[in-house]
Amino acid sequence: MDEAHADLMKGMDAMHTEMMQGMMAEDNDVAFVCGMIPHHQGAIDMAKAVIAHGDDPWTKELAQKIIDAQ
Repeated sequence: MDEAHADLMKGMDAMHTEMMQGMMAEDNDVAFVCGMIPHHQGAIDMAKAVIAHGDDPWTKELAQKIIDAQ
């Protein structure tokens, strides 16, 4: 696997682990919030990877918008 794909996958792996742990909270509202925080952090991490390794200007612009919005 090349570095670009490894960076994308690293963000996804961390997100899934942390999301699943957070969603184990007993209170459903807390579980939702604790799951969404790593979910959105995963989007940021993946966007940073595409900015670092991507070639397409539109995709990189979209990635920056995702970072800004998150």
